Amino acid sequence: MPAKLLIILPTYNEAGYIERHLSDLEKIRQILIRDFEITILNVDDSSPDGTALLAKNMNLVSFEQILNPRKVGLGQAYLAGFAWGLANNFEYFVEMDSDGSHLPMELPNLLRDSSNYDLVIGARWIEGGKIQNWPWYREFISKLGTSYASIFLKLPLKDATSGYRILSRDFLESLDLGSINTRGYGFQIELAFQAHVSGFRIAEVPITFVERSSGRSKMTTGIVLEAFWYVTKRGFQRIIGLYNRR
Repeated sequence: MPAKLLIILPTYNEAGYIERHLSDLEKIRQILIRDFEITILNVDDSSPDGTALLAKNMNLVSFEQILNPRKVGLGQAYLAGFAWGLANNFEYFVEMDSDGSHLPMELPNLLRDSSNYDLVIGARWIEGGKIQNWPWYREFISKLGTSYASIFLKLPLKDATSGYRILSRDFLESLDLGSINTRGYGFQIELAFQAHVSGFRIAEVPITFVERSSGRSKMTTGIVLEAFWYVTKRGFQRIIGLYNRR
């Protein structure tokens, strides 16, 4: 019997790419249909450019939407998607950007490890991983963030900030979703840290990350500083013994 898999797509002003992205995901859904019963959940932050309506009007099979009344950010959008998926008995959960940076064609590669690991991360900074069209400072920030998290939190990962992931139901059920307040890079680091300290199995699979071809990046100074503060706080808690593996 195919496993139930939920692809969560947070969106805010992605009208320039959402239709192509959903079309590509539909092709992948057909390829994987024997092994996975795939539903796409679009979590839209009331995009003023009409992203949600464009997505809905495609009339895709197994497509759902959550429409937030205001912009809540990436982390809260994923948390809403996790809660919806857990309530509807999904077994695997996919985090994925909707701007073309995460390639749907690479999803089968990540899914090959999903039955053996609780968190599969599509990694850019391992052998076989690639970045296309990023300026040097974006690479520097991403590598620095992962290095800082790996050292300070003792995470055995090469790409703790990557947002292309597969998470198991067991892992998500272990989390107190209501206590997670981080949004961007910090959100991804927090999930990886929670998986590591709780003894869940983590794998990194190489991906090609393609810088968005339309619209504007949503990375801000605030998001970077939030991640830095989260890592610093948790790192000190580990040093003084307040945060240990279960």
